[in-house]
Amino acid sequence: MTQISVVIPVFNEEESIPELTQWISRVMNEHGFSYELICVNDGSSDGSWSVICELSKGNGNIKGINFTRNFGKSAALDAGFAKAKGEVIITMDADLQDSPDEIPELHRMIQEEGFDIVSGWKKERHDPISKTIPSRFFNGVTRWISGIPLHDFNCGLKAYKKKVIKNIHIYGEMHRYIPLLAKWAGFARIGEKVVEHRARKYGVSKFGLERFLNGFLDLISVSFVHRYKKKPMHFFGLLGTFSFLTGFIITCWLIFQKVYGLSQGLKVREIVDQPLFFLALVALIIGVQLFLTGFIAELMTSNQSKEPEYKVDEELNF
Repeated sequence: MTQISVVIPVFNEEESIPELTQWISRVMNEHGFSYELICVNDGSSDGSWSVICELSKGNGNIKGINFTRNFGKSAALDAGFAKAKGEVIITMDADLQDSPDEIPELHRMIQEEGFDIVSGWKKERHDPISKTIPSRFFNGVTRWISGIPLHDFNCGLKAYKKKVIKNIHIYGEMHRYIPLLAKWAGFARIGEKVVEHRARKYGVSKFGLERFLNGFLDLISVSFVHRYKKKPMHFFGLLGTFSFLTGFIITCWLIFQKVYGLSQGLKVREIVDQPLFFLALVALIIGVQLFLTGFIAELMTSNQSKEPEYKVDEELNF
């Protein structure tokens, strides 16, 4: 039985991979863990895949997945989760900013304290203020919306029970919200551990400030999908009903004004000469369109494909 699977997304990290894999192997051997190390090469343009191939020849615990192109961190994690066999799955970044020395305690918290997920918290960060302040704001908003009391949703160092990662699907850029996806799937025991954040030793960061804007958009998206994925008509139908009724009521009011004015011998404007009539017409049309959108969405959700978003070019040691 494999006790721990370590899943590492790799993108242009050829310099750090040898040191990281050696460090992880040393920690595992010192604590007597049976393990597998899954490196997912996410379309690196440097020699990362060649390094992984070479390392796997000298260590059978090192396994590799090579994408045909860059599909993103979420796809890399999803591919690694699909292959992972360990009872506890650890994720970490390949840039050596996450310390493998945290693995034993993360494993203990999952196995002995019964957490479904344990998320790392980089309480002391070695990042410029241009990253730390937006990060704190982002985490505060996410904490408020999700109701999960984590300080660092974006920390790559996390531990999961096997049943958690086998029951969630990560897509798009949803790797930031794995705790949220897990909570919605029924895995609500989510813990946190303060972890060491090391200064980057090689290369440069692969993420810019745009990730925070994308993060908020992803949060809105994942919240909407969770609430209405299985019942899209509840969302589109509600909006469609409101829009249609608004247009219908305005139309009836205009007709009533016209009929009443004529019956009283008053001079009244033609209905089609009133701007309010065109607003009512637009509201009626939008209402019908929203209803049709809801019906189409219902059909789509009933015929969803399970095909992964990424394409694998090569695998090692599976």
